[in-house]
Amino acid sequence: MIELSLCVTCSFQALILLLAANGAPVLATLTLGKRWTWPVDFGYNSIDGKRLLGNSKTWRGVCSAMLITATVAMLFDLNLIIGAVFGMLTMLGDCVSSFIKRRLGYSQSSHARGLDTVPESLLPTLFLKQELGLGLTDILLLALVFFLLEEFVSPVLYQWHIRNRPY
Repeated sequence: MIELSLCVTCSFQALILLLAANGAPVLATLTLGKRWTWPVDFGYNSIDGKRLLGNSKTWRGVCSAMLITATVAMLFDLNLIIGAVFGMLTMLGDCVSSFIKRRLGYSQSSHARGLDTVPESLLPTLFLKQELGLGLTDILLLALVFFLLEEFVSPVLYQWHIRNRPY
């Protein structure tokens, strides 16, 4: 049966975890520059001749997302491992969207409305819904709010020179 109840506290915590995981690679770039930027795809191409993911998906980004999200999870009295797994799943969702974009012919770091946010918000929240106390309605609303934040906050962060692109 589909659960339609809302858990505002649970949703808020999950949103903060999403923002932490998504922002961690940006913070790592700001603080570390070009150091330790090994691509997740190791530079390999798919059978279509295009990169699997591209240079912007790095192990440093994955590790920073796991570390920062685990730390934020502990601030909410959530399990450290749950936070790290949440960060890892968020980055896995980000890699899935990059893989799809490469197959569709989008260039590296290009914008694909919805595809840039939906996998990275749905994967961790669906996989960890029970541990986070989320229902289906919570997850769908989280995906929508995360999408809207990305659409409206990213251009501001770009203007403040925090992000390299306005999306």
